[in-house]
Amino acid sequence: MQEFLPNEVSEIIATTPALRGAYAVGGCVRDWLLGNQSTDFDIEVFGVSYAELVRALSPFGRTDLVGRSFGVVKLGTRSGLTVDFSIPRRDSKTTPGHKGFEIEFDPGIAPREAAARRDFTINSLMFDPRTNQLLDYFGGEADLRARVLKHTSAAFVEDPLRVLRGMQFASRFDLIPAPETVDICRRMTPNFGELARERVRDEWFKWAGKSRVPSRGLKFLATTGWIEHFPELDALRSTPQDPEWHPEGDVFVHTCHCCDALVDLPGWRDADFESRVVLSLATLAHDFGKPSTTHRGRKKGRFRIISPGHEEAGGPVAEQFLNRIHAPRSVSDRVVLLVRNHLAHLRPATDRSVRRLARRLEPENIRNLCLVMTADHFGRPPEPKVPPPGISELLKKAEELEIQSNAPLPILRGRDLVAIGMEPHPEFRLILSESYECQLDGTIRNLGDAYRWLMEQPFSLLSDRVKARLREKIDSLD
Repeated sequence: MQEFLPNEVSEIIATTPALRGAYAVGGCVRDWLLGNQSTDFDIEVFGVSYAELVRALSPFGRTDLVGRSFGVVKLGTRSGLTVDFSIPRRDSKTTPGHKGFEIEFDPGIAPREAAARRDFTINSLMFDPRTNQLLDYFGGEADLRARVLKHTSAAFVEDPLRVLRGMQFASRFDLIPAPETVDICRRMTPNFGELARERVRDEWFKWAGKSRVPSRGLKFLATTGWIEHFPELDALRSTPQDPEWHPEGDVFVHTCHCCDALVDLPGWRDADFESRVVLSLATLAHDFGKPSTTHRGRKKGRFRIISPGHEEAGGPVAEQFLNRIHAPRSVSDRVVLLVRNHLAHLRPATDRSVRRLARRLEPENIRNLCLVMTADHFGRPPEPKVPPPGISELLKKAEELEIQSNAPLPILRGRDLVAIGMEPHPEFRLILSESYECQLDGTIRNLGDAYRWLMEQPFSLLSDRVKARLREKIDSLD
């Protein structure tokens, strides 16, 4: 077990008689078999009560009992590790909803019975740290090697969240669902309403921030019928595209390709978790406006399938989807801005237009927008993955103006107005707003320009005394 369990934890288990029934379980075992480094370790301890588990762990560090109702003890070791120790339990579904479970702790549960209650076979794996033996009661290792997502037992139906967990597991580990798992998920479709929105959000965010092949999860939703609970996404499946521009198929097929292309981009892989979530959700939602705008129309002298205005139309639909999955404003605001501007590369990249785009995107930025636009363009196989010139031109202009990661900083600020003798006043906001608009237009390029512009304005605060100070400032800057 030394291959992945920290030595400190192995030592605790080996030297503590009460932990003789301790096994590493779940994701840390799965990740170890995949060759991935795990930082979350779950240890299930058989044959002891919760109180006995707490007493056994107390000498080794701080025991946090916040998970008492679920039989979990969080051990904070002296070296700074945090490890979850738990006792096995029997969960019985009593009423609909994610809180409708009766939890009963039972030290007498055998490892096989405990493993049977886990969602998927790849998560039912256990490891004995004393013998270095893998306990694989349900073929999880073989399923992992064959890239098959299979539910562990009939207990799967007790928690509908497991379907959404299947979505993100399929994407994170590039898994294909077993037919019997698809069938059981289909039967659970009516149970979606039992889920708390926060739990739905958490699974979508894992899909968005951790996927290797995002399309696996999207297709899993379609195959199981759970896509009907996300109508903004479902509508993409019946929306055609012009085959000359989109040889890959309908908008859903295109979106799947785009999401897969995004996670291969270094900019996505190098981003922080929240930014990866934003970029993935923006790519998912970038064509949400097409179902309402797509029709056959004349373009360049012939009839084609077109979607005029889908960029702007997609904003409200994306916001609706993000509200549905309970995304916080810090995420949804950024996603909607990227959706509403994902065709920016089709417009000329002038100094003025790029400055205004950077301003319009706040708190997002042009660099992230270019990632979404690149993924959009790459999602058209068999077309080659070559970014269109407009994206590189836009990014080059943004870098030239030093605004690829943020909007232009205001040249004229409140302290500059105070420096010329103005007293703080509500009119400051109007002055600074109008000067910033001129800056975006290119009229104001430096503080001297800002002061000269101010001299010509009819603001009430521009007394003779202030104008005299303005002239002095202008002379000193010139």
